[in-house]
Amino acid sequence: MAWLDALRGIAALCVVYDHFGARVLLGVHTAVISFFDPGLYGVLVFFLISGYIVPASLERRGSVRAFWVNRVFRLFPLFVLAIGITLALNAAGLASLRGTSQDTPAAVLSHLFMLNDLLGGSNLIVVIWTLSYEMVFYLVLTALFTSELHRRSGGLAVAFGGGALLLGGLLPTGWISDHTLGLAPVALIADVLVLGGLAIAIGTRGRTRMLGAWLAGGTALVLVVFNERRFGYEGLTILALMFTGTLVYRAQGGQCNRWRAAAVAGTVFAAALAAGAWHIPALSPGSQSVLQQRQWLVSVALAGLTFAVGLALRDRRVPAVLTWLGVVSYSVYLLLPILLDLYDDISFPAGLRHSLWFQAGVSAASVGALLGCAALTYRLVESPMQRLGRRVAARLDARFGPDPEPGRHRGSGALFLRRRALTGGSEPA
Repeated sequence: MAWLDALRGIAALCVVYDHFGARVLLGVHTAVISFFDPGLYGVLVFFLISGYIVPASLERRGSVRAFWVNRVFRLFPLFVLAIGITLALNAAGLASLRGTSQDTPAAVLSHLFMLNDLLGGSNLIVVIWTLSYEMVFYLVLTALFTSELHRRSGGLAVAFGGGALLLGGLLPTGWISDHTLGLAPVALIADVLVLGGLAIAIGTRGRTRMLGAWLAGGTALVLVVFNERRFGYEGLTILALMFTGTLVYRAQGGQCNRWRAAAVAGTVFAAALAAGAWHIPALSPGSQSVLQQRQWLVSVALAGLTFAVGLALRDRRVPAVLTWLGVVSYSVYLLLPILLDLYDDISFPAGLRHSLWFQAGVSAASVGALLGCAALTYRLVESPMQRLGRRVAARLDARFGPDPEPGRHRGSGALFLRRRALTGGSEPA
């Protein structure tokens, strides 16, 4: 599955360019964003990849407990480290807390389980809003898995895509936090429901396990519909594209008809494109609405095309540099805002910033520094924590026995992944 790492690498570069180009490559960036938003394009590619690979990870193990142990050790150590570095730099006067210091309890509670973008507050690190939707997808996927509904990916993709089109301009933003108890109490309640439901799903059996999973997953869905910071068409499109990625994975594994899957994927992308074209003028009136429409349409279409091309070329040899970049992409993603904060504190002469030689040199040096730091954090944090997560999952299985009824969920998807492993495909993240 090296093609997925290659796509991750491309997506990571686009996100880096979007944030860094606005500061350094001013002329080039202005020309690019007049057609499409490279940051939006990059994160949509990431969401399609997650939709494809995360269900494979859950279904290959057939264990909710092992899945969540590995997710926690995969995501949270670097997340906590990045937040710690940001706080330390802020104390030294080198980084901004982006408004989170205005309500510290709310900021802590909203970031506790990465649901920060759905709990009405500000994101401490600008890029981590995407992790909120990743977490929602994991929670909903767990609920579907415990209910034996996880194979209905096409219907879910169409439902979320249809919701983006029909309701994307009507759904409120931050409604629960703004109109009920306030930021901190709502964040606390959401954390208790999600973590409590997840604990029940991991630690119990049968119907109780399913109810716990739906308590967590249902809470996440309510936050997306009524309390996200983004417009409704954006959040629902994200979930629609993630389940479209899952549908493609199922078609590749022989779990559904490929032509039908292609038709459903086309329908979802059409709904996503139409949702942005319809709702952006009403939600973002003014001179920028035409530009935002164009950026949305081109970014969504290019994300789908990129994923389709990667899928078509999946058996070709992938450049090692792209696969490596995909492997360290999470570190690149979280360290980028920290590097940008440091760059913003450097005072360069105004005239120098417009020099092409200066822009090229600073870009090369900054990207080199970012990739070097990402390689270091992957080696010292990400990789060891992932290995520790696998050991912890194995010890929990040895102590408490395997996850209840894992064999019921091992179907053609698991067989597909085993065939990929035997033929040289890498194990999913």
